[in-house]
Amino acid sequence: MDFWTGFWDFFWFLFWIYAFMAVLLMLFSVVSDLFRDKALNGWLKAVWLVCLVFVPLISILVYLIARGDGMAARNQRQYIARQEAQSEYIRSAAGGASPSDEITKARALLDSGTITTEEYTLLKERALGG
Repeated sequence: MDFWTGFWDFFWFLFWIYAFMAVLLMLFSVVSDLFRDKALNGWLKAVWLVCLVFVPLISILVYLIARGDGMAARNQRQYIARQEAQSEYIRSAAGGASPSDEITKARALLDSGTITTEEYTLLKERALGG
């Protein structure tokens, strides 16, 4: 029997691939939320996992109905925590030095002979925003 007998067979094949990928995405999302939730004890997590393994579609729907609001709140908290950590890292990597500190550092480099007068002038203009 030929697998591709017409256009609609190909269309249904694409539809089922899309549906399968959507279910997998929801399943991974639910499992990751399940392990992210600190309020849920280990036994309840195990029960949810068993249900997700043996009856995935119904378990996903029940989980989203029963715990969907908390899932959104946990995702939002995790997003905010990541954003704050990223901002803190950027601030620490940038140094956050004031223009006078940068000019002082550049002057020390000039005095030690590491940079030329032109480079010092350029660094000074950058520090002053010019």
